[in-house]
Amino acid sequence: MNRNVQIAKPRDEGGFLETIKVVIQALAIALVIRTLLFQPFNIPSGSMIPTLLIGDYVFVSKYSYGYSNYSIPMGPNWFSGRILGAEPKRGDVVVFKLPRDNETDYIKRVIGLPGDRVQMIEGRLYINNVVVPREPIAKAHIDGRDGRDTEVPTYKETLPGGVEHTIIEMEGDRGINDSTDLFVVPPGHFFMMGDNRDNSTDSRISPDMGGVGFVPYVNLVGRAERIFFSVKNDAPPLAFWRWPWTVRWDRLLKSAH
Repeated sequence: MNRNVQIAKPRDEGGFLETIKVVIQALAIALVIRTLLFQPFNIPSGSMIPTLLIGDYVFVSKYSYGYSNYSIPMGPNWFSGRILGAEPKRGDVVVFKLPRDNETDYIKRVIGLPGDRVQMIEGRLYINNVVVPREPIAKAHIDGRDGRDTEVPTYKETLPGGVEHTIIEMEGDRGINDSTDLFVVPPGHFFMMGDNRDNSTDSRISPDMGGVGFVPYVNLVGRAERIFFSVKNDAPPLAFWRWPWTVRWDRLLKSAH
């Protein structure tokens, strides 16, 4: 007598393993993208106002200048110098490792290239003994040192090579770093400055004084490309229920330079 015996199907034990495999693959792809292509950075200070604001989040292209140990998360000492290297152009907005500790991420604009002579004289920038053109534009409103809305002098500055960008002078042309000694940029180094000229710790200040000094080529991490997210500087970025009021929607996808 034949009987139809139904055998219970074994549980699909491969389903869980497939899920783990997909997760591992996704993490590996994300790691490759973060290491070799793009890395997100947030802007914690006002040194690049008005180009970048506190609370901006930017994508930085890692491939723009090639790769060094500082381009890789955790900075492993795998090799010396740079591979697939390309030097930044004057006017690029760059993330780099602070030379005095080789750990802290800074973001500034490239002002001086190797061999350049850079000096500030009463608020005016001189490169190779030629004053950099600037023209006044509508004043900007920023949070002043006392936290209040402050109207500040604003200029369009045109660097050698034609890159135009906006700078502000919170203290006019008499700020503490608006007149400097003459700097001669050494080979393999760059001179960095913030667009907020009176509130930027940059190459105008020596490392001995808590500043940046000249930035070695090897310390460059990448070039700032686009703002992908931005919240008001007093708002927690993960408080998504507040985003309709705290996100700066007009800044999304804007150029970061």
